[in-house]
Amino acid sequence: MSKFELQAMPALAKGRRKSLNMNQGGLVDFSPMLEGSSLPLLCKPNVPGVSLAQWASENRQLIEQKLDQHATILFRGFAVQDIGEFNQCVDAISGGALEYLFRASPRTQINRSLNVYSSTDYPSAEKIFPHNEHSYSPVFPLHLYFYCDVPSLTGGETPFGDTRLILPRIEPEVREAFVRKGGVLYVRNYGDGMGLPWQTVFQTEDRGEVEAYCAKIGIIAQWKDGNRLRTRQKGPAMVRHPRTGEVVWFNHATFFNALTLPESIRDSLRAEFADEDLPQNTFYADGSPIPEDHIRHLQQIYRDIMVEFTWQSGDVVILDNILTIHARNGYSGPRKILTAMAIPLKSSEVALGQGVSA
Repeated sequence: MSKFELQAMPALAKGRRKSLNMNQGGLVDFSPMLEGSSLPLLCKPNVPGVSLAQWASENRQLIEQKLDQHATILFRGFAVQDIGEFNQCVDAISGGALEYLFRASPRTQINRSLNVYSSTDYPSAEKIFPHNEHSYSPVFPLHLYFYCDVPSLTGGETPFGDTRLILPRIEPEVREAFVRKGGVLYVRNYGDGMGLPWQTVFQTEDRGEVEAYCAKIGIIAQWKDGNRLRTRQKGPAMVRHPRTGEVVWFNHATFFNALTLPESIRDSLRAEFADEDLPQNTFYADGSPIPEDHIRHLQQIYRDIMVEFTWQSGDVVILDNILTIHARNGYSGPRKILTAMAIPLKSSEVALGQGVSA
């Protein structure tokens, strides 16, 4: 199997703690985490010694039902002790973690035998804008996991937002422009001194492998002089959830747009590069620019719906990546939040038909 074939690993559940002789319904308790917010849903054990991986493997359907309703679940108090136990949780609920391909942010693979990564290797002072994971990609994960190994001294929260709150708040003219113009065009440039090099994004030094991967999932690859690369692909602005049938706003049009960069960085890049030569930028699918006031409008909606909590060591979060956006606050001191992705979906299979082919 090619390393570019996004396929979930077989389910594993090794290293489980001894099963407790107790009715499964009484082992855990679900309750709202934050007043006035449907997410995250808090799940805590009622007795000590409950293995999250084992309980989850025996209650997968219940977790899926809760996830459909609440979009994000925080498992707290299960004492998930290390990366291996976290990986078992991913196996138990989602059938295995995916390799991080077609990358957009710097991450470190924690263990070469596991598809578990650092959340994002950005400087601690930087905030990360809200987004759906890989919503720019023709293949994206339905499930996204976080594991708190080491909480930061201050800050470092991972804010979450319910995407079902976004679409009703978007002005009709903004929404209709994306529909009328066919969705979103993503343009990325690699090897120009900013952003990730293509060798990191595609995890290969072989240009032929890059071309084959792009052709397979609907990305146009254009080689420039100096071994530099530009990619283009179109994606939907909205998708229909494969389980719940809900139509939600799901794209990277705001996150990848140059206007979402910090002002000093944006001005410096625009002084040197044309809009289509920036490390990453977004347009309407027909190639026309997205008006600044539309991007600003979307940015504010994203910010307005976010909620957050303080990480505790051993916390595990699973979120429905279509129904949840996430971000990161700046922090001080050490911080080790790990992430894993699972259950690959093709955007073309859930798109609403705004023209998703490249």
